[in-house]
Amino acid sequence: MKGSCIIINFLLFLTVVSVSADEGTPAAGYTDDASLSFNYYTNSCPELEKIVHNILKKWIKKDYTLAPALMRLHFHDCAVRGCDGSILLNHEGSERSGNASKSLRGFEVINDIKQEVEKKCPKTVSCADILTVAARDATLAVGGPFWMVPYGRKDGRVSFAKEADSMVPMGKENITDLIEFYQSKGLNILDLVVLSGAHTIGRTACEALQFRLYNYNGTNGADTTINPRYLNYLRRKCRWASEYVNLDAVTPNTFDVQYYKNLQKGMGLLTTDQLLYSDPRTAPLVAALASQPSVFEHQFAASMVKLGNIQDYVDDDREIRVNCDCVNNN
Repeated sequence: MKGSCIIINFLLFLTVVSVSADEGTPAAGYTDDASLSFNYYTNSCPELEKIVHNILKKWIKKDYTLAPALMRLHFHDCAVRGCDGSILLNHEGSERSGNASKSLRGFEVINDIKQEVEKKCPKTVSCADILTVAARDATLAVGGPFWMVPYGRKDGRVSFAKEADSMVPMGKENITDLIEFYQSKGLNILDLVVLSGAHTIGRTACEALQFRLYNYNGTNGADTTINPRYLNYLRRKCRWASEYVNLDAVTPNTFDVQYYKNLQKGMGLLTTDQLLYSDPRTAPLVAALASQPSVFEHQFAASMVKLGNIQDYVDDDREIRVNCDCVNNN
């Protein structure tokens, strides 16, 4: 165990050093925004986190799958124009209407929280901040780590389906594309591997992986990196594209490192999952995290803070929305 701790510490050190060397200037998509503060709502809305926690607890008690859905919703929001609640806007041609967003869920949870927050603290808390802390509490609800959320995000007034469809990773990208996407947001290779670990819970539609099962890269056969027994299971489970399958076949309702162990056995559900263990830039981190649950939880919290701090297009017009579904009628 001691030797494995040395390995993981060395790997994390190498990752941080290698990325820092390339980041003398922050990436265009990320800013350590001084306006974000842990005390932002201390006086203006002191009950914010209590409200979020209580409402989220009720929803997840009714439907456990809303926890990973809210984590995913937060990722999709931050992937386009930063964490500005633009994914929540519900109008023709918005991000929410794009193909990349068609399986997103949890909008009703955010609206429920927003309505209660407006009663206590009208025109004070942004939808972007609510979604960010909801993702944190959703992680906690499934046994994941706690982290402090800095506040002060504003809600964007711009949302385009074409941006969501062109920017959000969809599970078929190669590792180089994923690394470049993460770097464009100020995130590094370690963040990529760690945040992918969110697939330790949740599910996806079979439509997202059927090409791996029957006609992979035009071969009229399956992806040969899939464990044969797992392949048989998936073919039985995914006879129809509309069916759902767990991202983690072993412990689908537990936030743990089983996701990384699955990759080592050829049981990564999405192409982008399994490729993490075949690419030399990411495979060592997968192997290390598979045996270090405490390191995974610690780094997952740190990477989620970085994700939540992404602030693209910081100069465009932003506001505190009264209704998360639509911009204010100024």
